[in-house]
Amino acid sequence: MKVSIDRRQLLFYLLIGIVFMIMWIIGVKHSRPEEEFFSRSINYLWFTVYVTALNFIVFEYIAPQLSWRKWIRAIMILFTLMMLYSFGLYAWRQIGIGLHLYTSYRIFEKAADGVEYHVPFSFASIFFFGIVRHIYNYIKLKRATQKLRVEKQQAELNYLKSQTNPHFLFNTLNNIYALARDKSDVAPESILCLSKILRFMLYETSGDYIAIEQELKIMDDYIALEKLRYDESLHVNFSHNIENMKQALPPLLLIPLVENAFKHGVSETRDQPFVNIFLSINKGRLEFTVKNSVEAFSGEVTVKENIGLSNLRRQLELLYTDYNLTVQHNGSVFEAILKINLASHV
Repeated sequence: MKVSIDRRQLLFYLLIGIVFMIMWIIGVKHSRPEEEFFSRSINYLWFTVYVTALNFIVFEYIAPQLSWRKWIRAIMILFTLMMLYSFGLYAWRQIGIGLHLYTSYRIFEKAADGVEYHVPFSFASIFFFGIVRHIYNYIKLKRATQKLRVEKQQAELNYLKSQTNPHFLFNTLNNIYALARDKSDVAPESILCLSKILRFMLYETSGDYIAIEQELKIMDDYIALEKLRYDESLHVNFSHNIENMKQALPPLLLIPLVENAFKHGVSETRDQPFVNIFLSINKGRLEFTVKNSVEAFSGEVTVKENIGLSNLRRQLELLYTDYNLTVQHNGSVFEAILKINLASHV
């Protein structure tokens, strides 16, 4: 069976081994300052090579395969590992002495005495490598989870955009169809407005942000297109107070409220239809208010959000942590107010 070695993981263990060796040497130097520092350091380097390789094999290849369902096999493996961490380290010491890489400061009459003296180094390495590995894997898992969450949110946001854009275009095409059916003289002009909107959606909305001046332009084009359907009885007032025209904003974020004002408000109003739009952006805080006429109803009216408003609300949840969107129907007026702290972008 071919075993593949993850080089990054191996490098990680080597770094842990170096840190472990340095900490051990510092501890010994502090407790026994009279001993020769350089040769002792070489000895611990020799030991560290052994425990690093052993811990790498144990934690990465042996431990994941242990199962108490095969308890006899597990017990045999654990016994073998105990021998490697105890007698194995002492045998490694003897190999170093034979190769003149290890300086012997003590002579042990029995191998058991040597094992007992050196085994704390092995067992300390198990705890040190295990704790560092656990912390490292926890951080790596947390980052992976965070990345997955962001990717999931981005996928959902893209899905919402893919719903909103065709919905927006469908309603716009319906307006042009109504003009063409009535053989209106403004039908060619409406097609020109639509081409501007399509060009914007194809070339300007692919990124995460656009400048607010671009968002204003697409709103102007859409309002101009909608106004072609109505006579002089429709009153539209679009004003703004913007501190920085280069302020970044997700593309087409504000359009659903404008579209909603025409499609579900003005188009269903018989007397004195109007749309009042005001946009303010100052010190990173956006306030967007859209008021439009609706047919008056007696009694309490429950506001039912269409696909445009519900998608907008979900996009806001994914994009910002500090925002507020309120819609209310008061008599013959429908009002939508959107407030966003643009600095709270996720």
